[in-house]
Amino acid sequence: MRALPICLLALTLSGCTLLNRSPVEPVESTAPPVKPEPVRPKAPRPAPVKIYTKAEALVGKPFRDLGEVTGEACQSSSQDSPPNIATARKRMQINASKMKANAVLQHSCEIITGAPGCYRQAVCVGSALKVTAQ
Repeated sequence: MRALPICLLALTLSGCTLLNRSPVEPVESTAPPVKPEPVRPKAPRPAPVKIYTKAEALVGKPFRDLGEVTGEACQSSSQDSPPNIATARKRMQINASKMKANAVLQHSCEIITGAPGCYRQAVCVGSALKVTAQ
């Protein structure tokens, strides 16, 4: 019974001496030094997609219609922040750029209620266009 405290004291003292050892000298590596990877330039950002709200602004400009494009912003529940038309419009621009468009003729932007999965939803609809310079 008396041996137990003596053994614990001996283990404690020997454990503390392991912490005070001098650091081991570093071993030199025989492998060649690793060269850092070259920094790649960032990919250029696509040109921004211009939004036209009136068809009259396109008169005299050659363009090609690429199809309908939409953007949405959803308010999941009544406690969430309300849907934003500016966010829906920006998402419409992003979707148009994925179609390689450089312009959008915006038909409508509205906030609707009762959409599946959304308490309220902002929706923007337009036509993706490829406008060419004259």
